[in-house]
Amino acid sequence: MDRNLRPESSTSRRPRRWMRALLLAIAVTGIAAGTAVPPAALAQAEAGRSMSVPISPTAPERYVVKKGDTLWDISGMYLNDPWYWAEIWYVNPSIANPHLIFPGDVLYFSYVDGKPRVSLEPASAMRLSPEVRSSDLDGAIRAIPYDLLMDFVSRPSLLDRDQVRNSPYIVGMRDRHIVGSTANEVYSRGLDEPAAGTRFNIINVGGELRDPDDGDLLGYIGHFAGLGEVIQSSGAVVPGKDSIFDMRRKEPMTHMRVLETGREIMQGDRVFPAQAEIGPDFVLSAPSNEAILGQIVAIVDGIYVAGKYQVVAVNRGKRHGLAPGNLLGVFYRGEEVRDRFDRQNWSAYTANYDRVRLPDERSGTIMLFTVKDRMSYGLVMQSSQVIRRGDFIASPQHGHQSSGSTNFSR
Repeated sequence: MDRNLRPESSTSRRPRRWMRALLLAIAVTGIAAGTAVPPAALAQAEAGRSMSVPISPTAPERYVVKKGDTLWDISGMYLNDPWYWAEIWYVNPSIANPHLIFPGDVLYFSYVDGKPRVSLEPASAMRLSPEVRSSDLDGAIRAIPYDLLMDFVSRPSLLDRDQVRNSPYIVGMRDRHIVGSTANEVYSRGLDEPAAGTRFNIINVGGELRDPDDGDLLGYIGHFAGLGEVIQSSGAVVPGKDSIFDMRRKEPMTHMRVLETGREIMQGDRVFPAQAEIGPDFVLSAPSNEAILGQIVAIVDGIYVAGKYQVVAVNRGKRHGLAPGNLLGVFYRGEEVRDRFDRQNWSAYTANYDRVRLPDERSGTIMLFTVKDRMSYGLVMQSSQVIRRGDFIASPQHGHQSSGSTNFSR
């Protein structure tokens, strides 16, 4: 036999085994000692070994934060699933407001004690001060592109039953108009004599949102109808029956001018203060209730499917352990198919078939930004498939280990 074609002996393979073992021992020794090991070195030492935190293979070892970055963008650079950000973020106790990240800050990625970590070096020495400065909030990067949510957080769009029942409303239009539009004047009842110049959102109450679990009324979707500014709120004089000059009583009523409209203003539209319901300082997090399971009950703006940066309503809220900033996975139910294949004769079909339901598949991730008692609004942050009403929402960890597949039991 040709010497070049002989199989390699166990003796000749031994040095290679020793070399691999030595490299692994060196890497593991560094980890055990608490030494920061560069990602590339650790990847060589632990090739083929799965990790509980899905680190991106292109995670940078050093990154300088830029103006316009968001926490969602940054976490996506380091993680395949950004909701794991809290698992790798190192909170430095010597930095004031350690959860805030500013343009110019430097992020470092390493492994400490075998765990991935992102640490921060502030661009400004002022941030090392233990004093918490209110100005810090102004320059910090946002968790998400906040302008995407401005219409939703500044204009009530998810209304619970009590809001609809108890809120002030438009009672009529001036100059005998049937509907109101820009530059028209309208009257509302129920406001507590607001000062002239105060602005209010005028919201049209849309369709009901019902819980698919039990059919209970969760609330209503609100549609922005217009923005009104108070002219006066001293009360309107209501004439008597016999003469317009026979003043009977004063009716508490607010006179407003319509500054802008999103649709026609109608009698019965609700009136709410023109201010944001929530602030922009979200903290991306996993839900405290790991067993959370709910459904998408509506897609906002009357469309049938949702994609990235669109808003959906879900039938879970505060009472289920949810909070603004929580990230949830979206899953669609696996299709039920007929298994007609004859296992005895692989080339033929059988008349007696089984019904088999395919696994549920993950189709996206949403971030909650408005959380009521039993329902919430979420912004679609990523989607691999179109998202539909009736799709399930759950903790993003479901299906992570199996490329997005899981099975829910209800």
